[in-house]
Amino acid sequence: MSAPPSVPAGTTETLGNGDTARASLEALRSEIAKAVVGQDPAVTGLVVALLCRGHVLLEGVPGVAKTLLVRALAASLELDTKRVQFTPDLMPSDVTGSLVYDARTAEFSFQPGPVFTNLLLADEINRTPPKTQSSLLEAMEERQVTVDGTPRALPDPFLVAATQNPVEFEGTYPLPEAQLDRFLLKLTMPLPSRDEEISVLTRHSTGFNPRDLESAGIRPVAGAADLEAARDAVARTKVSPEIAGYVVDICRATRESPSLSLGVSPRGATALLSTSRAWAWLTGRDYVIPDDVKALALPTLRHRIQLRPEAEMEGVTPDSVITAVLAHVPVPR
Repeated sequence: MSAPPSVPAGTTETLGNGDTARASLEALRSEIAKAVVGQDPAVTGLVVALLCRGHVLLEGVPGVAKTLLVRALAASLELDTKRVQFTPDLMPSDVTGSLVYDARTAEFSFQPGPVFTNLLLADEINRTPPKTQSSLLEAMEERQVTVDGTPRALPDPFLVAATQNPVEFEGTYPLPEAQLDRFLLKLTMPLPSRDEEISVLTRHSTGFNPRDLESAGIRPVAGAADLEAARDAVARTKVSPEIAGYVVDICRATRESPSLSLGVSPRGATALLSTSRAWAWLTGRDYVIPDDVKALALPTLRHRIQLRPEAEMEGVTPDSVITAVLAHVPVPR
């Protein structure tokens, strides 16, 4: 998945005000680039997740700007944002909120937790025990939290951007399959190229401060209205029966792979269709083609499959399995 091309000025489509919304999201990408060098696939993935009302799991070694990327996204949006540093002693109520006794009224009142926001940064989510991890399940799937038997709706839009470190496992709690499946995309953030790393050092040597994004010139360029218009346009993106069949064939092929003990579920198939539509719209089309499905297959499916132990010992990776499936499944004409 790479960055979609910009739409030329003056382009008109049947999507109406979707053009304006697309321009706003292109500006969003440009604002993030003021703070984050490279990582175009991760930036695009976050935009796709916003369009699909999904959540994102960011994985990369320390120091590749995972947290900075999410903070830059939040600074570029006119949306409320909160951050939670997940630690072993974090409790579920620290995320969702709790009932607090008010001595003046002699009643309990609900004190909302940080999950009541538009963009929640769950930093190092795998460092907190499963009990606290599970506090996000209802929020991510149903856009609400239930405290003391009372469901409370979360704001819209609502996106969880969680980060995790793939190389340091001491003191961590791997996310269970049920929670991984709640993430629309799993985006990997690799180490930068030599030229990109030189650009990072050059920015720092000229005064860039990653803790002060306002001084870097990042300003809000899109808001809830832009997202709503973009989502309406994506919802009108056409999907032919052949494309729907192609998505199903890819997912069913993973269930038959000898390297996997767990293939992609029907929820994964609907997620791939959703992200493919968003990608098609971002690239300036109102219909989905097979290349859209291929572009989003890895980030949408890599966390929804489980390798057999013997395959893992032989060096097989989720990405290599999905790539092989894409090469094997016939492409509709």
